[in-house]
Amino acid sequence: MKILVVDDSKAMRMIVIRNLRQAGYGDATIVEAENGAQGLATAKAESPDLILSDWNMPEMNGIDFLRALRAEGNTTSFGFVTSESTATMREQAIEAGAVFLLGKPFSADDFQSILAGVV
Repeated sequence: MKILVVDDSKAMRMIVIRNLRQAGYGDATIVEAENGAQGLATAKAESPDLILSDWNMPEMNGIDFLRALRAEGNTTSFGFVTSESTATMREQAIEAGAVFLLGKPFSADDFQSILAGVV
């Protein structure tokens, strides 16, 4: 399994990766990107099985990244891991094709339960 983690914060990418490994995804290949534009290019180049993205990022935010992926016909499972998780954001995420929106802070257990039905 290959997972793309997209977040403008290197520290947050490391936290997400650590939690994924603790949640049982230690054998997964993890690739990273710093924003939605890089995420889009990386998704094309790497063909991940799952994409985890922050919402608020420079250059291209997470929702625009997801919409661009879907516009290209990419159906990779996509979830948001973000500090903001309003009802409006959840609605936008689901309408755009996200499988879930996980608010920060989160735990390995959160990843384990939310990803059980996704991958």
